[in-house]
Amino acid sequence: MFVELFNQEDRGQVGIGTLIVFIAMVLVAAIAAGVLINTAGFLQTQAEATGQESTDQVSDRIEVVSSVGIVASTDSELDEIRVSVTKAAGAGDIDLDATTIQVVGPSGQANLVSNLSATAASEVGSGEFAIKNDSGSYVSSSANAVVGDGERFTLVINPAATDSVFSNFPQGSEATLDIVAPSSATTSVTLNSPDLYGSTDEAVRL
Repeated sequence: MFVELFNQEDRGQVGIGTLIVFIAMVLVAAIAAGVLINTAGFLQTQAEATGQESTDQVSDRIEVVSSVGIVASTDSELDEIRVSVTKAAGAGDIDLDATTIQVVGPSGQANLVSNLSATAASEVGSGEFAIKNDSGSYVSSSANAVVGDGERFTLVINPAATDSVFSNFPQGSEATLDIVAPSSATTSVTLNSPDLYGSTDEAVRL
């Protein structure tokens, strides 16, 4: 009653074309997986670097402790501005030699860079600032201009320098300093001179 529909001696065989297609699919999948892994690794590295830079811009910041001016012999101008700085809480060591100061003063705007050859305020040019350490000595080496834990430095500006935007910083003047650390973290401070200076060489709070 039953008709034999299949020949038990027949065997199915995979054609060479199908085998090639299968191998090609495996290779394509492997290449795609490799590309995805490499891309993921690159994105992770880039994200970590970006995150570190963002953290540095927030944490590696200079903190201004105080700012004073030294009255000149005219008794109505300053011949020295001293800005005492340290590093903010949680910040890493900060290289003051690689730090810049963006100034908006009574007579314009300027960018100040460090001068490690100055030994007195009068030797500091209009586009410069000098650095003093805790002991009051001028720093002459970039290795000694790094703010570590518990250290305090003083940035010295000469407002009487030729072409200085401070224009001797006379009584009642105002200036804004943006102190930019190597990480690009910026600290802003406004200097306000009193309406009346005291005697020569007197220190006045700004």
